[in-house]
Amino acid sequence: MVRSPLSSRLRRRLAAGALALALGLPALAPAPAAARVFDPETFTLPNGMRVVVVTNQRAPVVSHMVWYRVGSADEPRGKSGIAHFLEHLMFKATDEIPAGDFSRIVARNGGRDNAFTSYDYTAYFQNIARDRLELVMKMEADRMQDLQLTDEVVLPERDVIMEERRQRTDNEPAARLSELLNATLWVHHPYGTPVIGWMHEIAGLSREDAVAHYRNWYAPNNAVLVVAGDVTAAELKPLAEKYYGALKRRDVPARVRTAEPPVQAARRVTLEDDQVRQPSWTRQWKAPSYTAGAKEHAYPLQVLETVMSGGATARLYKSLVVERQLAASVSMGYQASALNLGSLAISASPVPGGDLAALEKGIEEEVARLLKDGVTADEVETAKKRMQAEAVFARDSLQGPAYAFGIALTTGQSVEDVEAWPDRIKAVTVEQVNAAARAVLGQTDHVTGLLLPKPAPAAQASNAASPGAASPGAAAPAAKPAAPAGGAVR
Repeated sequence: MVRSPLSSRLRRRLAAGALALALGLPALAPAPAAARVFDPETFTLPNGMRVVVVTNQRAPVVSHMVWYRVGSADEPRGKSGIAHFLEHLMFKATDEIPAGDFSRIVARNGGRDNAFTSYDYTAYFQNIARDRLELVMKMEADRMQDLQLTDEVVLPERDVIMEERRQRTDNEPAARLSELLNATLWVHHPYGTPVIGWMHEIAGLSREDAVAHYRNWYAPNNAVLVVAGDVTAAELKPLAEKYYGALKRRDVPARVRTAEPPVQAARRVTLEDDQVRQPSWTRQWKAPSYTAGAKEHAYPLQVLETVMSGGATARLYKSLVVERQLAASVSMGYQASALNLGSLAISASPVPGGDLAALEKGIEEEVARLLKDGVTADEVETAKKRMQAEAVFARDSLQGPAYAFGIALTTGQSVEDVEAWPDRIKAVTVEQVNAAARAVLGQTDHVTGLLLPKPAPAAQASNAASPGAASPGAAAPAAKPAAPAGGAVR
């Protein structure tokens, strides 16, 4: 997955909102008078394709992005990885562009292109000079409805994806632990399935699977075009009508996903690996998002994230790194821009030679203090000012606005929600932050993950002889049932 030029935290924040996606806005409709962030212009093509334009004339370049309202969480059971697989295959041939030439053409014209798949969306982008915008619009529209797939193209690319999984997940202990934590946190919802897919299911994906996914979801009425940079909506609209407007709309499936059942127990995942040099600790909770669960907590949870983890003076860093010197690093992250429920996590690594059990105890004490005493009005006001200042500088980014609107419009939010974000943050109260903290961090069905160096053989033998002894740095007794490949789940 490609990272946004905006910070991941700010990108999540700007893809905000609690209202339903607003469809069918008038042609070239300006953003409301209260717009505060990007001042976009929007229009909708007759075939249903939504277009957002953010003018930024600092340089004669544009970021052209097409977002599809489909991600890995929309895949059929047993076909994990097909959304990401098709993302790769979109760079193969059409009737007009030979296989592999798409990126070469972009590069020859001085541009850069890539694509990425998430749980809730798939997106493709080109950053290029404004006088080459028409070229990439023509190419992107071409592959939206004329992708040509054969076994000779599909099967070798499947091997490429399997190798990508080996390199990025199977050979990376932190990535394996993250995958295990998600699979444990989400016991029934597809967010528990990795975006890249499970290896045994990737191996079974076929050309027919890719074609079915393409025909089901890749339609103009299921796509959002976002263009940011040195172009206006008046300039873009004729090009959008010429290339994207010529594409036929098609019926697309409803995005129906399984719901999570109640879980009544905390769970723990431990992964030991020879490659680990620095232990780490993570705890995840399910949380409301902007469009699911107790949505009224979404903006207060963003403020809480900043209070707890917004820099060197934030609560967690100040207490655990500076004062108590238990952690080398610590952070809180909140994912609110999910189509379904989101999640909140605290992650930390101990100081060199430090005790992971002591670090866990320290974090739990900070959470307990938060739940008991809450945050203060001064902390909330400081956090809100910091967050609003971030929004002021967000417009300086070329690609950042395209990410913000693309994520919003593929996860049930609206243009107005993104633009209203500073005002909604400003309206958050200390009482709302404390209520949101207790609603999420007070849950006991969280998942805790420990990433540990694998004990040396002598230490393993010693632990086997002393079942009650705790292994160095571990937060649980060393003696435990044999772990399945990849980690232990308790």
